[in-house]
Amino acid sequence: MDWFQALVLALIQGLTEFLPISSSAHLILPSQVLGWPDQGLAFDVAVHLGTLMAVMTYYRRDLFAMIGGAGQAVTQRTMNDDLKLGLLVVLATIPAVLFGFLGDDWIERELRSALVIAVTTLVFGALLWAADAFGKRQFSLVRLGVIGAMFIGLAQALALIPGTSRSGITITAALALGYQREDAARFSFLLSIPVILGAGLLKTKDLIEQQVAVDWGLMALGAVVSAITAYLTIVFFIRLLERIGMLPFVVYRLILGIALLAWLA
Repeated sequence: MDWFQALVLALIQGLTEFLPISSSAHLILPSQVLGWPDQGLAFDVAVHLGTLMAVMTYYRRDLFAMIGGAGQAVTQRTMNDDLKLGLLVVLATIPAVLFGFLGDDWIERELRSALVIAVTTLVFGALLWAADAFGKRQFSLVRLGVIGAMFIGLAQALALIPGTSRSGITITAALALGYQREDAARFSFLLSIPVILGAGLLKTKDLIEQQVAVDWGLMALGAVVSAITAYLTIVFFIRLLERIGMLPFVVYRLILGIALLAWLA
C-alpha cells in the first residue's frame, strides 16, 4: 500500500464510519473493484484509533457525565439519568460482542464479497428509509429502557455483515422505536465507542502476535486523517440531520447497490 492509497483509505474510514453507509463496505470495495492490496492489520488499527478519538472527543461531555453519574450513584445510592445511559450503552454492546465472538471468522471468510455488500447496501438502505419515513420521531433518550437498548444492540450485531453499516442499522432501530433523529444518532455514536475500542484492542493483540512489520509513517497518516475526517463528519452530520433526514444516504445506498450489481453482472 502506497501513501496515496493510505490517504484515500483513511479519508474513506473517517467519512463513512459514522454515516449510515457502511465503512466496512467502502474499505473492502477498493480491493474488490480497483484491485488495491488489503490495507493490512496495522493500518486497520490506526484508522480505528483515529475514529475512536474523534467520537470520544465529540461526545466528551456525555462520557464525563456518565463517569460523574456513576460516582454520584455510589455516594447517593440512587440511579440517575447519566449512569442509566452509560449502563444502557454497555448493555446494548453485549449482542455485538457475542455475535462477533461466535461468528466473526465465518463472516470474514464467507461474506466479504461485492455481491453481499450490494445486497445489504440495498436492503438496509430500504429499512433506513422506512424507519425515517414512518417512525414517530417523538422520544428522547431519557425514555430509553432495557428492552429498547437491547433491540438496538441486537440490530448493531447485524453490522458484522459488510454493507449493513453499524451506524445505519442502529439509527434505523432507534428511529423505528420512535426516537428523534438526533437522539437516535447520539445513542448510535455513543454505542460505537466500546465497539470500536474492543475491535481495536483485538486487532492490536493480533498485530502483536503476528509480529507484523509496521510502517509507522502510514500508521500516523491513517490515524490523523481518519480522526480529523471523522470528527468533521460527525459535526456536520449532527448539524444537518434534522434538516436533511436520511433520504440522501438512502439514495446513495441505492445508487451504490445498483452500481455494484451492474458491475457484477
